[in-house]
Amino acid sequence: MEYVTAVPHPSSEAAAPARSGRRSLAVALLCGALGAALALLASRQRWAEGTATVAGGAFPLTAKGSDVTGVPAALAIVGLAALVAVFAVRGAGRLLVSGLLALSGAGIVTAALVAASDGSALDDEAARASGDTSATVAALSHTGWPYVAAAGGLLILLAGVLALRYGGRWPAMSGRYERGAARPRRTARPADPERPEEIWKALDRGEDPTGA
Repeated sequence: MEYVTAVPHPSSEAAAPARSGRRSLAVALLCGALGAALALLASRQRWAEGTATVAGGAFPLTAKGSDVTGVPAALAIVGLAALVAVFAVRGAGRLLVSGLLALSGAGIVTAALVAASDGSALDDEAARASGDTSATVAALSHTGWPYVAAAGGLLILLAGVLALRYGGRWPAMSGRYERGAARPRRTARPADPERPEEIWKALDRGEDPTGA
């Protein structure tokens, strides 16, 4: 009995990197955009709440994510810009932008997790509301929104890692423009002297109707 060894077709081997490049591109775009949206949304939500006690009694206080820290929202915008810039550069520039994308995600995760247990924003709010710089907040609690921001940062970090790993296979916007500019320009056909409308059209285009 003879055994025949299947030899992979060269075209299938060449198409494999292209398919993996397209898949990684789609995943990176989805993760980057979704991660930035989550981080920006979470920064506008309530992260901490508590009560401040003054001479007139106790009153509730809340702090949004932007009150606690502005880092996640700022880095989300940087991440979005880096995600777009990945397609505008090549080579070493693409590696640098991909690294910036990954660092933006890592920074969001770190800032959100640190702020998840931070009560200084509410203490400052209590001091402003009561006029007493020593006033603090009691019954301090935190919501889950800092962790939503951290999840958004993880998605941006994943997009950056994918860009670092597979970015060399992704297309670049400048490449399309360069290919378009390299196309030879068609030579205008001389206008038929017996058809005046063609002569006028050639003149409107700034061409010599005689073809000289």
